[in-house]
Amino acid sequence: MITGAALNIHATAIVINRTGLIFAGPSGWGKSMLAFACITEAKRIGLPASLVADDQVFLSKRDGAIVAECPPSIRGLIELRGTGIVQCDSVSAAPMHYAVLPGSASGETRLPPDDEVAQLAGGFSLPAVRLLASTPVPLAVLMARAPDIGR
Repeated sequence: MITGAALNIHATAIVINRTGLIFAGPSGWGKSMLAFACITEAKRIGLPASLVADDQVFLSKRDGAIVAECPPSIRGLIELRGTGIVQCDSVSAAPMHYAVLPGSASGETRLPPDDEVAQLAGGFSLPAVRLLASTPVPLAVLMARAPDIGR
């Protein structure tokens, strides 16, 4: 249940094992497809994985943690661009640990700093991990950068 002041942001939130990942970036970047690929790959290798919310994510702070929640009307639904809206295993809320942001093959984010922090709307911030939309196995890249995802 959403408690206190929750902020509605345009993002996709998932949980892999016990690690919350919020995909934030511009419309059309591929947040939903990357998140879905991560969920699918996690399950394939035997890790629990669920969608929290797609497109609209309510963020709030609870006991020092940033918690993502899903509006009830879209629970368990994820839009896969070009395919449509599909059902996905989901949880209604989960703490978030990393923000997944668009990467760049060239330019200033080619080698982002190790301690990069994503400033999400409303003063919410999380450690950032960069990811290219064209990454064929996004979970493997995320786990290489943040090994605690698989633990």
